[in-house]
Amino acid sequence: MLPLILEDVSFIAGGRAIIDRVSCELAAGPRTVILGPNGSGKSVLMRLCHGLLAPTSGRIVWRGSHDDGRPRAQAMVFQRPVMLRRAAHANVTYGLKLAGVSQAERDERARDVLDAVGLSGVANRPARVLSGGEQQKLALARAWALEPEVLFLDEPTANLDPGATREVERIVDQIHASGTKIVMTTHNLGQARRLADEILFMSGGRLADHAPVERFFAQPSTGEAAAFIKGELPWS
Repeated sequence: MLPLILEDVSFIAGGRAIIDRVSCELAAGPRTVILGPNGSGKSVLMRLCHGLLAPTSGRIVWRGSHDDGRPRAQAMVFQRPVMLRRAAHANVTYGLKLAGVSQAERDERARDVLDAVGLSGVANRPARVLSGGEQQKLALARAWALEPEVLFLDEPTANLDPGATREVERIVDQIHASGTKIVMTTHNLGQARRLADEILFMSGGRLADHAPVERFFAQPSTGEAAAFIKGELPWS
């Protein structure tokens, strides 16, 4: 199904180019982390890839996808996930029901993913009374249960303490190991080093660098990237 191909993609809002003629190709295997300073277009680029926004110009193509150009299964987890007014287990099964999964399989998948993310003990608790870290783990479980080919993560640990952040990173590694492509934004350079195989560096809506993670941090190809790594540009 993958790769995901962006061809001269732009997105204009309020008369300003939020994304400015971005072209790149994302392969199925590597974990992709999108970095960049405030206002660089990271989250907008991810929403374009996921299909929540449509490009003003250019096109986004999933090679080998369905006729509508979208992959068979994709999911997205936001910085502040919305929890349904039901138990943790039912939050997972509801999404599976909408996806057309049978009831027996819904229950089994929900149990499996809740166990994998460490939430079996709170499966019957209302999702909205869970801690912030538990809610983010539940959001990941809900997405993982859909067995997506690609999972988009928009700064999934931005509001979490270090312990919860480590747990989320562990789950992201598990999801990647299960065969799901990870595309993620983060403002945390240490996290990018830990989780990324490749970096997309955005600056002013442009794709300023696309490189393996080791090369990006050791030999940034632009002055903007070097300044960002040194903390000389504002973080997002």
